[in-house]
Amino acid sequence: MLQAIALTRHFGQHTALHALNLEVGKGEIFCLLGPNGAGKTTTINCFLGFITPSSGSALVNGIDVAQHRQEARRHIAYIPETVMLYPYLSGLENLQFFHALGGKAFTKDRYIQLLLDSGLQETAIHRRVQTYSKGMRQKVSIAIAMAKKAGALLLDEPTSGLDPRASYEFSALLRRFSIEGGAVLMATHDLYHARAIATRIGIMKEGRLLTVMEATAIDHYSLESIYMEHMTAAL
Repeated sequence: MLQAIALTRHFGQHTALHALNLEVGKGEIFCLLGPNGAGKTTTINCFLGFITPSSGSALVNGIDVAQHRQEARRHIAYIPETVMLYPYLSGLENLQFFHALGGKAFTKDRYIQLLLDSGLQETAIHRRVQTYSKGMRQKVSIAIAMAKKAGALLLDEPTSGLDPRASYEFSALLRRFSIEGGAVLMATHDLYHARAIATRIGIMKEGRLLTVMEATAIDHYSLESIYMEHMTAAL
């Protein structure tokens, strides 16, 4: 569903991505671990079409994002660290508005069911988003992705600032999305959360993907050890 082929991005003299090769299939949750400046966000921005690669390709469902950005974007949804919704609209109204941007419309009951399926409390559906917690705003974003029927979900530090319960609930939603055939690519600093939710984990440093591991093949302590070994080693 998502494929990076020798994906490279230069910013002046700085190389943010060095010939990245990466694949995320349907039903998979791929977590990218790495410090600030590792290239995680640049990778996601290339898939979103926010950044044009210097060389190489970012493909979404086989579509080259740089060449067919709008077509590629039909297959993806994005949840940033800070979810931007209209604060004076309710959760329901935000969902209706963003879904309408794609030229589509459901019944009101269908929108409400999507919000409930995304874990939003029934009492919050008609409240203004300005009263929502971060976790609640993310649930609206998941509902928007479900309404869009996006095949891939891209996330940048989605659990930052969430309390343990909200993080657990959010992880359950991502698992459901993947079980239903969606592909998830998530950038994070959180080793524990990555180990708990991912099917595969990649470690990035200075624009390079250093290793990829099956999450079931390691425990949290092994992941921490491998991560620190890569962070302290010279490239």
